[in-house]
Amino acid sequence: MDVGHALLDMGGGARLERFGALVTDRPHPGALGARGDPAAWRAADLRFDRDQGWSGDADIAEPWPIQVDGLDLELRATEAGQVGLFPEHAATLPWLRERVAARVGEDSTAIEAPSVLHLFAYTGLVTLALAAAGAAVVHVDASKPTVSWARRNAERSGLTDRPVRWIVDDAAAFTEREVRRGRRYAGIVLDPPSYGHGPGSGAWRIEDDLATLLAATGGLLEPGGFILLTAHTAGFEEDRLADEIGRALRRPAGAIDAGPLELSTADGRTLALGAFARSSGGA
Repeated sequence: MDVGHALLDMGGGARLERFGALVTDRPHPGALGARGDPAAWRAADLRFDRDQGWSGDADIAEPWPIQVDGLDLELRATEAGQVGLFPEHAATLPWLRERVAARVGEDSTAIEAPSVLHLFAYTGLVTLALAAAGAAVVHVDASKPTVSWARRNAERSGLTDRPVRWIVDDAAAFTEREVRRGRRYAGIVLDPPSYGHGPGSGAWRIEDDLATLLAATGGLLEPGGFILLTAHTAGFEEDRLADEIGRALRRPAGAIDAGPLELSTADGRTLALGAFARSSGGA
């Protein structure tokens, strides 16, 4: 049985995906064109409609398991039409593991693991991959239920003994406090939403607030520290994300790598889902 993820088909403004044992049919504005296999869509276990919510033969109240990159995770059908995993982020994990390994290799006598700050950390895929690679992670998300979900994923993956701090807080407010405390991190990972609300704080808008947050992170990075920025917002394609990092952290263009976040079907069709920009700190 396939216990991972696969983009099975797309078209008509929707995406058909296998998440573990269940197949979901969910809307996506970028999934244009004709569908390849109408019969597969009719057999979906769960369907999401923006007006009517979830439907299908599977019990939407019950979580189900998935394995991604060696991690055991719990998925759930949420009211927003999500399932607790952005599978396109799995493509960023090898680079992150390499960055952690490089930091460990720089000082083999170090007692403490390299520290990584993960902002807008969601249900923990990246956090747990970093922890499994040997990093000490500060996992920050504004949603208490989502942080609890991430902690369950740590339990499922056998990583509760790893040095992870689980923080329910506004990303910008937490970052500003860390700067005042004089904290430093070997790496920072951010996946900001288009819009959001922190606990007890004002609204987040990526258009208005990303540059300020990135500038603050510059005060947290150790010399040569790495950064990964991902986004799923129209207008924040790879070139813009690279420019944002370059301006905020004063890093040259040659030190920044950028590209699309995407998934592909078995027959080679590609669904664009966002972009990334990253820098390991070197030129």
